[in-house]
Parts: sequence; structure tokens; C-alpha cells
Amino acid sequence: MMATAAVYSRRVYFVLAGVVLLLDQSSKALIAQRLSVGEKQPVIAGLLNLIHIRNPGAALGLLSNSDSPWIAAFLIGFSVAASAVIIALLWRGSAGLSGAALGLILGGALGNLLDRVRLGSVVDFLDFRYWPFPFNLADSAIVLGAAALVAEALRSRRRPPAEA
Repeated sequence: MMATAAVYSRRVYFVLAGVVLLLDQSSKALIAQRLSVGEKQPVIAGLLNLIHIRNPGAALGLLSNSDSPWIAAFLIGFSVAASAVIIALLWRGSAGLSGAALGLILGGALGNLLDRVRLGSVVDFLDFRYWPFPFNLADSAIVLGAAALVAEALRSRRRPPAEA
């Protein structure tokens, strides 16, 4: 029975990653269909715009001004390696909050990886006035997953050790 529960748990986290990937790619396709690259559409005046940006660099605008094929290759390689590590962790049986967090990160990493491979850059489209860089749903999932991992680590440190 334990093995069945572990397989079910594992499936849930991979499904979560798939849902994140599907939502991310669907939202980017919709933006690409509705807005030209560089075009901005206000959603909430003074707070939120939709904007179609192609980011060849990494998160937070890092390396976005570089057109080096080595940077692109590095970012693709890093994304593949990170995804492989996360898949291995999920396969080994991460559960609970950490399993869900890894599912979010995996879905986001795969969404941005797919953009890099298909387009040579990542489509960013959420532009908040008080945040310096546009981002996308994949980025949001990665950040939420990372925050959940940190919260889980902090919570684990506070728990008293189990008695033998």
C-alpha cells in the first residue's frame, strides 16, 4: 500500500508541473497572438500592463543585453540540468509541501526552457509598476516553489527531533 501512495504522490507533483507548463505556454501564446513584440496593453492603470518582451537572458534581466550563443547554450544547459535534478528528487519521493514546491519549479523551468529552445528567448509579459522587470507565469511558479522550499526548510529546523 505504501508504494501505491508514493506513486500517487509522485504523479500529483508531475501533474502540477504539467499544469504549470500548460498555463505558462498558453498564456505566452495568447500574448504573442494579441501583442507585437514591445507592444504594451494597460490592464490596471498605473499598476499592471501586459507587454510582449523577448528576454534572451536569465531571471531579473540578468544577461539580457548579451547576444552571445554561449550564454544561450549555458542557460539551456542549466535549465536541462536543473530539471533533471528536480525530476530525480520527485522520483525519489519528495512529498508534501516540498514535493509541490518542486512541481511548481519544474513546470516553470520547463516552460522557460521550451521558450529558449523554440524561440531563442523567453516570453515575458507581466509588467507591474513597482517591479523593475517583466516576468511570466513560469517565473512566478519558480519563485513560489522556491519560497515554499525555504518555508519548509525553516519549518523543519524548528521541529523537535523525533524520539527513537
